[in-house]
Amino acid sequence: MTAKVYSAAIVGIDAAPIEVEVDISSGLPATIVVGLPDAAVQEARERVKSAIKNSDGIYPRSRVSINLAPADLPKNGTHYDLPIAIAILLNSGQIFFDPKEKLFLGELALDGNVRPVPGILPVILMAKEKGFKTVFIPKDNAKEAALVSGLKIIPIKNLHQLIGYLQNLIKITPLQSTNWDSVLKSPESIFDLKLIKGQEFAKRALEIAAAGGHNILLSGPPGTGKTLLAKALPSILPKLTVDEVLEITKIYSVAGLLNLTKTLVTERPFRNPHHSSSAVALVGGGSHPKPGEISLSHRGVLFLDEFPEFSRNVLENLRQPLEDGVVTVARALQTVSFPAQFTLVAAQNPCPCGYFSDPTKSCICSPSQIMKYHKKISGPMLDRIDLHVEVGRIEYEKLSSDSCAEPSSDVQTRVQKARDIQTRRFKSNPGVKNNSEMTIREIRDFCKLGEAEQNLMKSLVMKMYLSARSYHRILKLGRTIADLEGSDDIETKHLSEAFQYRPKVE
Repeated sequence: MTAKVYSAAIVGIDAAPIEVEVDISSGLPATIVVGLPDAAVQEARERVKSAIKNSDGIYPRSRVSINLAPADLPKNGTHYDLPIAIAILLNSGQIFFDPKEKLFLGELALDGNVRPVPGILPVILMAKEKGFKTVFIPKDNAKEAALVSGLKIIPIKNLHQLIGYLQNLIKITPLQSTNWDSVLKSPESIFDLKLIKGQEFAKRALEIAAAGGHNILLSGPPGTGKTLLAKALPSILPKLTVDEVLEITKIYSVAGLLNLTKTLVTERPFRNPHHSSSAVALVGGGSHPKPGEISLSHRGVLFLDEFPEFSRNVLENLRQPLEDGVVTVARALQTVSFPAQFTLVAAQNPCPCGYFSDPTKSCICSPSQIMKYHKKISGPMLDRIDLHVEVGRIEYEKLSSDSCAEPSSDVQTRVQKARDIQTRRFKSNPGVKNNSEMTIREIRDFCKLGEAEQNLMKSLVMKMYLSARSYHRILKLGRTIADLEGSDDIETKHLSEAFQYRPKVE
């Protein structure tokens, strides 16, 4: 007679139900785990054995066979400890309860305490979708689990406590669901546009990028404020919705980046990887695929400073996610997909020494060095960036002025209005959140041009030899600029401004 309880496996940023089956039979004492377990799951045998012994239980002195089904899905992590222990106790007759519609997960310490595990949020969401009624989780994961309502979630401190609860000997108060009104109040950003003197053209480009989710490249000499401008972008992005909070928190939960103090991501992510980062660190992967920087910046900002210093092979890995908004990692045992709808902000110097475009300091680079420097970034990669902005040196009068620039809160108000327009526009297509995500179908429906605008675009395409991608990106950019003005139609002035942000050399 076998015993079966339920747990879950993390697949990408989602979860799948797992049946933990235990059979105790006669034979020499041995514990065998099957079902494609990794080393951490195999080592659960020793943790479970000690935890049961130290929780006033008896570990069977016979052959214990543990099967994790479905057998063809790789199992990794330590959260199978708790369901394995419960299944062994159930099969050996030490506890009695109905395991139907109950799900267990948690890592066991040798003394029986239950330790927190990553990936709680996607498991809770899956349990609700699959019809489970009760989920048993580590107590330290309680705040993360409370984000989901409609389930009975029981926080467990140790195995002895869980045994008592299942035997109706003790009571544990289920978690109360999170109050979203208090959670969604995001703190004020320390990087505000009002603190940045000058750079009105770059600030306008940032506003457009925030309004439509467009990628932007800031180019200029050192010390002109490129990094500060990039760090100020999250302060003007729209506030996160509940669905976006859950979506981002799932990614951080799977990546193991949540802790007791940070159980919920309520701010737009801002990721700033070093230029020595590998392709796996940027796009995700590994033997057990985990989200990379582009997924950790989902619905937020990915800032690549010193853009040409990144390995060209690493940057080329961004081309497909920039176009599709998703990255697929294929491994021998499984293929997983991670969301990657981020706004790319890249910053670069105009040449290796940094002063090629500086009017006050001479450049010491040779033409061949400058050419080699720019060739580090491929044409197709640059073509996927909508806004190319030159950031010049700031005059002393502006630096020393006491007057403050427009605060981020005012810009965010305009950005929010533009995003609200886009939300209404794409309400019939939930896969598209903003203008930058429009496909050819949406561009055809929402970027219609009048006769004067068509003549302008024809002239631009023929004279500047624009690619089809550049043509469509100008239309998207024009649509965003029109949204910022509250205009239903894309006018000539909107297209003209959009074209200003194209690179000087196509």
